[in-house]
Amino acid sequence: MDLQGSAADAVRALTGWLERDDEEPLVVTTSGSTGRPKRVVLRRAAVLASARATRARLGAEGAWLLTLPPTYVAGAQVVCRSWLAGHRPVLAEDHPTFAEATAALLREHPDVHRFTSLVPTQLHRMLEDGRDGGQGTSDDTWALRTFHTVLLGGGPVDPALRARAEAAGVHVVATYGAAETAGGCVYDGVPLDGVAVALGPAGRIRLAGPTLFDGYDGDPGLTAEVLVDGWFHTSDAGRLDEDGRLQVLGRVDDVVVTGGVNVPGPAVAARLREHPALASVEVLGVPDEEWGRRLVAFVVPRDAGAPSTQELRDWVAAERPRSWAPRQVVEVPEIPLLANGKPDRVALGRLVEGAP
Repeated sequence: MDLQGSAADAVRALTGWLERDDEEPLVVTTSGSTGRPKRVVLRRAAVLASARATRARLGAEGAWLLTLPPTYVAGAQVVCRSWLAGHRPVLAEDHPTFAEATAALLREHPDVHRFTSLVPTQLHRMLEDGRDGGQGTSDDTWALRTFHTVLLGGGPVDPALRARAEAAGVHVVATYGAAETAGGCVYDGVPLDGVAVALGPAGRIRLAGPTLFDGYDGDPGLTAEVLVDGWFHTSDAGRLDEDGRLQVLGRVDDVVVTGGVNVPGPAVAARLREHPALASVEVLGVPDEEWGRRLVAFVVPRDAGAPSTQELRDWVAAERPRSWAPRQVVEVPEIPLLANGKPDRVALGRLVEGAP
C-alpha cells in the first residue's frame, strides 16, 4: 500500500491498513535529501515490531501528536504507535500552532501519556523563538513540557540543542534509523529490543533485526547492494563509545576530502552552530577545481548579517584543525527543507554550483 495525498488521507489509509489482517506490504518513500528518493517495502510485521519495540523502550504508551508527514516513515510510525495504544493521533496541521495542537491533544486525551516526534530543525525553531524575548516561545515550551517523551530523529542532534531542551524541561530521546528499518531503531545510542548494530569498514553502520525492510520496489540491484545476509548496510558512519552506545558521525559521504584532508562535515557544522551570531548552519562539500571539493557553510544569522568568512574560519580553528575551516560561507535567509523537515542538501548544492 502506498501512502499518498493529504495528511488526513494518509492517516485514514494507514489506519485501515493496520486494521486489516492481510499481508499487503506498506511502501514508503525516502526523503531523497541527497538524490533520488527510493520506494521502501515494509512488511506489516516489521512496522509493528518497530512500534512495539518503541513502546517497550519508552516504558509507556498513549496518544501522539503528528507533526511529520505520514507519507514518510517517521510520521507513519506516529500513526502506528498511537493506533497500538487505541488512539487516533491529533494532526498538527489542523491547528494554527504547535501549542494549539498540543492543547487539543490534552483536551482529547487528558488521562493518558502523550508523545510527539520531531526533527531537530523543528525543535530548534521552537526553542529559538523564545531567545531574548522572542514571541511564542513560552507557548511552545509549555507545549513541549506536556509530553512524556519527544522523539528527535531525522538528522544529527547537536548536544547544545539537546541541552537547551533539557534545560527547558523537555524530555528528549534521540533516535537513529531509516525508512529501511521501519523508522528509528536505536534510541539514545542503544538498539531497540531485537535490533543488532555492527560497524563495517570505515565505521559504516550496519543494522539487523525484525524491523528491516524487504527491499526497494523496482530496484533489485540496489536492494542486493545494501541488504546483505540479513544486514542493512547504511550510508552512515559511526563509532561505539566506551559504554557501547552508538554515536552517529554522519553520512559516509559527509566526510569531505578537500586538499587531501578528510573533513567531517557534521563536526564543522556543530562547531559553527555554537557561534552566538548564527541561528542555523548546514555544511556541504561541493566540487572544486583547486581543492577537489571545498567545504561550504550555509548560515542563517540571528539578527544582523553573518560574520565574515575569516571570522568563522577562525571560530572553527579555535576548536578544530584549521584545515577543517570552511572555504566559503553563504548567507541564506533560511535553510531549505524537504517535506519531512530534513535539510534539502540538493537545493543547497545548487546555490553554489559553478561558483568559485
